[in-house]
Amino acid sequence: PRQRAYGPWIFPLLRLLAPLTQLRGTPFDPFGYSRDRRLERRLLADYEMLLMEIMDDLEPANHGYAVELARLPEQIRGYGPVKERNARQAAQRQAELLRLFRRPPRRAAA
Repeated sequence: PRQRAYGPWIFPLLRLLAPLTQLRGTPFDPFGYSRDRRLERRLLADYEMLLMEIMDDLEPANHGYAVELARLPEQIRGYGPVKERNARQAAQRQAELLRLFRRPPRRAAA
């Protein structure tokens, strides 16, 4: 997508939209059905499920992987295609970390 420039005529329109912030997250949210908003809701739901799994299976052996998993959303930044790319990369890393979290490598005894 291309960035667009708007003139000063847009400010009155934005002032009309400002009170509609109460509609965010409701079925009446005019922007709630956009691709980005749907992605954000899916990412949030997936993250909540991930945290539940981490809490259920947390042990000293997999603590480091749990911390890395919990920090993955920090990597999902940007808008539009940038956010989608970052979400795909984070999902790949999550799959690797989840595998390790579920079966942490055994450490040799000294």
